Amino acid sequence: MIACLLVACGGSTSLPIAPQGSAATATLPTSTPTPTAAAIAEDATGIGTAFLRAWEGKDYLAMYSLLSPQSQALVDSQSFSQKYADAMQTATVNNIHARPIGSAQDGNEAQFAVQVTLETAVVGTFSRDYTIPLVYSGNRWGIVWDEGLILPELAGGNRLRMDSRVPARANVYDSSGLALAYQGNVIGLSVIPGEIQDEAALLNLLSQVLNEPSEDIQARYADYQPDWLAPIGDISEETMQAHFAQIQPFIGNGLAAPESRLARLYVEGGIAPHIVGYTGAIPEEELADYLALGYQPDDHVGRAGLERWGETYLSGTRGGTLTVVDANGLTVATIQEREPKQARSIYTTIEREFQTAVEQALSEAITTLPGVNAGSIVALDVNTGAVLAMASYPSYNPAIFDSVRADSAAQLNAILNDPGRPLVNRATQGVYPTGSTFKIVTMAAGLNSGLYNPNSLYTSTGTWNRLGEELIKRDWRQGGHGTVTLVQALTVSCNSCFYDVGFNVDAFDTNFFPDTAKQFGLGQPTGIVGVVEAAGTIPSPEWKLETLGEGWSRGDAVNMAIGQGFVQVTPLQMATIIAALANGGTIYRPTLIDRIGAGGGAPEESWPVHENGQLPLSSENLAAIKEGLWQVANNQNIGTAAFQFVDLPVPLAGKTGTAEDPPRNSHAWFVGYAPAAPYTQPDGTAIDTPQIAIVVMVENAGEGSAVAAPIFRRLIEIYYGVTPLRPFPWQ
Repeated sequence: MIACLLVACGGSTSLPIAPQGSAATATLPTSTPTPTAAAIAEDATGIGTAFLRAWEGKDYLAMYSLLSPQSQALVDSQSFSQKYADAMQTATVNNIHARPIGSAQDGNEAQFAVQVTLETAVVGTFSRDYTIPLVYSGNRWGIVWDEGLILPELAGGNRLRMDSRVPARANVYDSSGLALAYQGNVIGLSVIPGEIQDEAALLNLLSQVLNEPSEDIQARYADYQPDWLAPIGDISEETMQAHFAQIQPFIGNGLAAPESRLARLYVEGGIAPHIVGYTGAIPEEELADYLALGYQPDDHVGRAGLERWGETYLSGTRGGTLTVVDANGLTVATIQEREPKQARSIYTTIEREFQTAVEQALSEAITTLPGVNAGSIVALDVNTGAVLAMASYPSYNPAIFDSVRADSAAQLNAILNDPGRPLVNRATQGVYPTGSTFKIVTMAAGLNSGLYNPNSLYTSTGTWNRLGEELIKRDWRQGGHGTVTLVQALTVSCNSCFYDVGFNVDAFDTNFFPDTAKQFGLGQPTGIVGVVEAAGTIPSPEWKLETLGEGWSRGDAVNMAIGQGFVQVTPLQMATIIAALANGGTIYRPTLIDRIGAGGGAPEESWPVHENGQLPLSSENLAAIKEGLWQVANNQNIGTAAFQFVDLPVPLAGKTGTAEDPPRNSHAWFVGYAPAAPYTQPDGTAIDTPQIAIVVMVENAGEGSAVAAPIFRRLIEIYYGVTPLRPFPWQ
């Protein structure tokens, strides 16, 4: 009787199915009653429903517990669970929905009719109707099971096969459509050590085509057996074509036949790698999530930057054909198929030529400064928040994460353990005290408190002692700056004046100063997408108590007034502030995305401009701060950086910063914007309003006016085509 109830018999049954939920017992064929030993108390429908709910939750052990003793004797729990898990994974099933249709019960036998809908990542959604047989045995109802209850087509030992069709990974472009990352072919070069006849000549050739020292290449196969194939490196198809005449004689004489493979390629060894990111093998901890999306275990995915953030766009939608094959691998049936959808390219806001020049300027500056090893630059469009360039040094070549070269693991290990942390995007993840660039915020707090106006006077004597004689603080200029207005204090960067502002505003309201800094966007992420960013820290009475378990002191506000103490910000945050000052007060959310390309039936999609808020400044107070910044760069008598911008035709405004980082040298900052006054370009184009805001931060490099300001000048020269470029003063 059990055999004829199995789905594998074709689904026919002599038992009529009653609609699910019917109050009456299904009408069954009449026959001579057969006495039973005891009444069956359970309802078979409840067991069938529990089996389906467990399936929806992919709780295969719970499903197994509901099988009849006879079925459990034929299949163990591990094999049962594995059959379901394998089938669901092969079919890329994400969700299962079961809808009971009806049931029938006759003594110790029953049937449960159900429709199961399977939602898959690759081939879409499909449904199957099942008639599930049950039997009452061992004082309980149990499912009479075989593989046909996974899918009817699997009855008799058939299995599923998915033939995936993956769309080509889309490209990452700059704003004008020049590639930054793209799919292409590379040629893998390998040697068989035992077949090398003229090692010196072969190494000389490989050194030329790989642009690496021959001893490094030799080391890659030094530990290989004579008949082993040792991967040496990858070259482009163009390089292969250019050197084919020299390469060809070595093939079979130590050099294995070159092999072409699809790879993720990055222009010139990686332009803007901290923005674009890289691809690589799926991390083990994320494998289950990717498998649920239809990926294969050996697929490569975006691991950082826009490659990771934009994975959904760049990878497209997988398609494929789900078939049933028999024990011999022959196709029995096609269950479902779906065409893949084209991937969509990402167009960034950066311009490739400018980004490259910014990276080169930062690298040149840092590598020529004694004892300096790291820094970053951010350039924003002041009217949209678009990132025009973003550079972090030291940098890295993203191609190493997709390499099959023999020493790729060693190179990866070297990068991951490099004390210079080249993978860190210092522009968005680096947090630092700001030094005097924070005086912009301090001045705003003083003005907004009502305790100051732009012309408020302060007399600087070179020392400041309002915290007590044991805590005397000194100006950076011996003897002080004399009597200055608040605007002039910003220009000359008078520490004691801003100590006084921090002291007085804190006495007015201990939360007023920290709240003003937060209104400027500090102490919180900017909301930029595509790269990882740090929130930074703006200390406050609440923060200090929760974080350090200590009460707030007046000295905390005094230290914060010059960007020291517990203050920690990112260069990107400072860039949003200086851009907002330039545009009249709007704090734009910085963005790296210009648009998403068309593909998969979707049109090209422009990325929206988003406002994070407004600077907490009246138009009069905003103008006062901008006047102070203008004088910094243009007043040759008192401007702290004016001497660095002599003869620069582009008018600019900005602020120097020298942030203490004991026991090491100070961090060098310069933040500014251009043009800060109407400017006519050499081609006759008139520019009446600011366009670009730039932040330069060089770690442990000394004074902002001596180090960061000259780099800022170089960037303005590059952006506006000013020639010749002025050499850095330390070169």
